[in-house]
Amino acid sequence: MDNIIGRNAEISRLNALCESPRAEFLALFGRRRVGKTFLINQVFKNQFAFKMTGVIEGTLKDQFTAFSDAMEEFGYDLPEKPKDWMSAFVMLKNALKKTAKREERCIIFIDELPALDAENSNVAGAVGYFWNNWASLQDNVILIICGSATSWMITNVIDNKGGLHDRLTEEMPLHPFTLREVEEYLNEHQFVWNRQMALQAYMVFGGIPYYLSLLDNSESFVQNIDRLFFSRDTKMRREFRRLFNTLYKHPDRYIDIVKALSKSRHGMTREQLTTELKCANNGHLGNKLEDLVHCDLVRKNIVREKEIKSKDAIYQICDFFSLFYLTFVDRAEVETEYWSHHINTPEVNTWMGLAFERICLAHIPQIKRALRIDGISTLNYSWRSKTAKPAVQIDLIIERADKIVNVCEVKYSQDEYELDKEEYEKINRRRNTFIKETGLRHASWLTLITTEGLAKGMYSGMIQNVVKLEDLFG
Repeated sequence: MDNIIGRNAEISRLNALCESPRAEFLALFGRRRVGKTFLINQVFKNQFAFKMTGVIEGTLKDQFTAFSDAMEEFGYDLPEKPKDWMSAFVMLKNALKKTAKREERCIIFIDELPALDAENSNVAGAVGYFWNNWASLQDNVILIICGSATSWMITNVIDNKGGLHDRLTEEMPLHPFTLREVEEYLNEHQFVWNRQMALQAYMVFGGIPYYLSLLDNSESFVQNIDRLFFSRDTKMRREFRRLFNTLYKHPDRYIDIVKALSKSRHGMTREQLTTELKCANNGHLGNKLEDLVHCDLVRKNIVREKEIKSKDAIYQICDFFSLFYLTFVDRAEVETEYWSHHINTPEVNTWMGLAFERICLAHIPQIKRALRIDGISTLNYSWRSKTAKPAVQIDLIIERADKIVNVCEVKYSQDEYELDKEEYEKINRRRNTFIKETGLRHASWLTLITTEGLAKGMYSGMIQNVVKLEDLFG
């Protein structure tokens, strides 16, 4: 099997479960393809007392068949086929009582738990009964439940008001790789790509391990993109719909929201979304947006005016695969060598600039380290002017406890960025408008985040800090 890339904090927490003197109950959640199952299988290998996986988009009958097959696979007698989840988990309890050795860890792994809730079969209630009435009383039990449908996991497990209320001993969200981890993955798999190529891979796939596993190190990056997205019947053309079908029982409204957000470079407020979608600005929209945030598909950027206001938050796509798919792949007809023929076109260059901005927002801890302020408390937010004409938006403000604010400008470039008079005046106007409208009395430092650094020139000295691509790999 492949080595585990990154995940050091998660591995440490999983190993600590094995050293615990009490029963442990872990909920692991994260978007589809992020590596949840791989992590658990690699850490615990063949130590499972029981393991099963729910059938994505399967019927309730399919789920019971999967349970019965797993029971047989682990050598447990099945007196009869379960009629509901309560009887199924009673059968599992009885089987484990007979075979589990007190001196060994009894590791139970239920993967894709949300899929088991087919036809609203109350699997959460059955798991709660199993934990409360038996598993929690066994010092050697580790119960691990896992799911890609993050909103289901949060509603039915983490925020459960019934038998699972406040029963978890560990919650573990699993997020996509960072740039550094993507680079580690590529190096581990013998890709001879520089950091610009790793950056472009991140722009397309984000930090999703499964998507990276589809890359072929014998092909160029451009050839990989043509093969994976634009060749006939490629699986990545079907992945977008599968992603949302896995995460949500009613995916179309979520897809509508993501498609609307894909049309806006700077993101949209709820009010703007209601106009675009022709829907009410009510709790239903708010819940769906929160679901998308929980699944690492959308980022919620809080906006500072004179105080932080959640209601004015700006929502942006932060899932790079979805952004790439909706920008280039979601079309009626696409030529099989589309990427080869369109690289370096204005459309692709615009997308790269947008994707790089989103990558920077996903790597704020690395930016803070590069600025040597990682030990300083900060507020990190977006800002949008209310009165300026033309309107001003700054995608990243780092407001520091030491009374300094970094006004960040993000620029993607293949070479050193050259700051001319016109662009400097635009950047300086944004800063001045921000200070005027917010009334913030901090010292304001212009901070450029770019790929290859800032070329020396007449206006380069006006920039107080420069963060480069290599810093984002830190």
